[in-house]
Amino acid sequence: MATIDPSFRQRLLVQSLTALAADPSVQVAWLKGHGVPTEEIALDFDNAFGVAKQLIEEGRLSPEALPDLRDIDKVFSEMSGERNASRWAEDALYGDEGWIKARKLARRILMTERGEWRAPLPDICIIR
Repeated sequence: MATIDPSFRQRLLVQSLTALAADPSVQVAWLKGHGVPTEEIALDFDNAFGVAKQLIEEGRLSPEALPDLRDIDKVFSEMSGERNASRWAEDALYGDEGWIKARKLARRILMTERGEWRAPLPDICIIR
């Protein structure tokens, strides 16, 4: 089994947080530009969240980030299910309390870890 490069794991987390932290209009443009649904932001975060503990062990992420990462994960978990389908519409990015909270937490993590939350959103490759 191939070992994933630590810098790749770190980039995965930073890029997912960058997309999550972006202003809603930037998120919508990014989603449309890549032809992906709103859920892609949460799915990218979920993939990255899975490597957070390892990044902490490697000294590539401060342990103080973990509670905020867990809170983001909790927000998205609470938004799941068919009864919450409207929370995944593009317009929900602008006013839904879950998106607002997750965005605020992502910005806080990026400010602590990188000193800045604004960055170009990552380019993604969709395999269909």
